[in-house]
Amino acid sequence: MHASALPILPGFQALLLGQAARRARPQVPPAVLQAKSLSQLRALFGLLIPDSRWQGLPRGPSGRQRLFTPLITFWAFLSQVLSADSACRTAVRKVQAWWIRQGGGPMSANTSAYCQARARLPEATLEAIHQQLAGGMESELPDPHWWRGHQVKVVEGTTCSMPDTAQNQEAYPQPSGQKADCGFPMLKLVGLFSLATGALLHAVHGPVRVHDVQLFRQLWHHLAPGDVLVADRGFCSFGLLATLQQRGVDGLMRLHQARRVNWRRGQRLGKADRQLAWTKPRGCPRTLSAEQFAALPDTLTVRQVRVKVTLKGFRPRSLVLVTTLLDPVAYPAEALAGLYLQRWQVELHFRELKTLMRLDVLRCRSPQMIGKELLMHFIAYNLVRAVMLQAALQHQVALSRLSFKGTLDALQAFAAVLQGGGLSVRQQAALESELLRLIASDPVRARPDRVEPRAKKRRPKNYQLLTKPRHQFVLTQRRSRHKAPLT
Repeated sequence: MHASALPILPGFQALLLGQAARRARPQVPPAVLQAKSLSQLRALFGLLIPDSRWQGLPRGPSGRQRLFTPLITFWAFLSQVLSADSACRTAVRKVQAWWIRQGGGPMSANTSAYCQARARLPEATLEAIHQQLAGGMESELPDPHWWRGHQVKVVEGTTCSMPDTAQNQEAYPQPSGQKADCGFPMLKLVGLFSLATGALLHAVHGPVRVHDVQLFRQLWHHLAPGDVLVADRGFCSFGLLATLQQRGVDGLMRLHQARRVNWRRGQRLGKADRQLAWTKPRGCPRTLSAEQFAALPDTLTVRQVRVKVTLKGFRPRSLVLVTTLLDPVAYPAEALAGLYLQRWQVELHFRELKTLMRLDVLRCRSPQMIGKELLMHFIAYNLVRAVMLQAALQHQVALSRLSFKGTLDALQAFAAVLQGGGLSVRQQAALESELLRLIASDPVRARPDRVEPRAKKRRPKNYQLLTKPRHQFVLTQRRSRHKAPLT
């Protein structure tokens, strides 16, 4: 079986693969091959994951040809990430169905071969695919979508849990407040998003006890001169703003709660708008090395702006913003306030990743596979985002109004029709056009000042909490007596 004989698995892959997936099947008549081609849809979306990335990779220690080639394993892994049932057994069943349909005969139902094939996927290749998708979305976006001639990037951190194995606990220890053997390993994930497209440009992860700014140091080299970085007050510090300014990057952040506000200092630029100089701290912070701290200037000129946020039914709140965009004419206070309020979009992006794509609880049982699982989630997220961008540009609608969940559902539904084959080129083109039209015509309703509590109405099952290691825990006779002593 050739490495480029890619299974058209149910769901998202059928929309992205195209004729290149069936290129190495000489037994198929050319007419049938052309009828089942999806190359036009692939060209429409501009989402190309070249098969050449998987060619020339080592076959393994034995050197034999395997059924789970890197190409097949990648698309099966991607299907597993996007599927509602993310079990390895389900992914193997999909490959089994495709293999039998191709006349390949019986195939083992054991998931061992598939799991070993996932472990052989080169992490560098997955990272290159992720960067290719993210970079393609940024290059496709016209310059008028930028903010006042700047490309805006948003940084934010979150956490994820994973299976409780000895390897995961060693690499990503559980929070110190949890009892031993009663918690789960957790990692901290810091992502750099594009404000215009919502694409996840770069990400880095580490133990949960590491500060977000320390992880963000690994992403500094991805910021280009002229960019504007928007972040919350956890990132607001002299060291970070000064480092960004040395790289030609401007920052917009909420003032850190530990820094005092004095509106009598500095030069007045407008109402609640002042320009002042920050002094370099005496001691080197933990987020910087000694060499980086020594290279910082003694003073940093920043701009301090106070904005009021008014929500219906609530008292007005005052936010103090700090930025290195010093020109009050080119960057008025109202524009800075509007830009910072868009930072909330990154919270929605993480919600899409963690809730809709189930990134909040990872499934792999080793740190090496945890890294690959994260990359597969990033690739799948950017693929859906790219389809949303294509629909928004073609039908002239705001990308922020399109639904991520609606796009994912539409892709899976249309893929089931396109996968069946038997369609002419004209019918395929009509389906492709209708798919983008439906995505663009189903925007999220505008609900300004909408506030709902983050609370669940449906009660969970009445199970006891695991407060001791499982081998020491004994279930009480009456489950309703949660406070009964455990022996």
